[in-house]
Amino acid sequence: MVIGALNGGSFAVEDFIVHPSGVAMRPAARRRLLLPYERRMDQLIAHPVFGYRISYRRVLEVQARLLGRCVLGEIDAYPAFRTR
Repeated sequence: MVIGALNGGSFAVEDFIVHPSGVAMRPAARRRLLLPYERRMDQLIAHPVFGYRISYRRVLEVQARLLGRCVLGEIDAYPAFRTR
């Protein structure tokens, strides 16, 4: 989503503020980036391990729990999640 927005011409040089210590996005540009991000996080997908539909936001929680179970030795292998 982020790479697509950057490559798609959604932002111009004027959307960024350059400081000697780094670069920041202007508030309007940040909103243009965060709105599609929030839509993507709410999008439903079928989880490859469990098969039921959940949002990407929930996938982050489920994958963190699976990682914890793997670290604790409760499951043998971590079931990775890939978007594509």
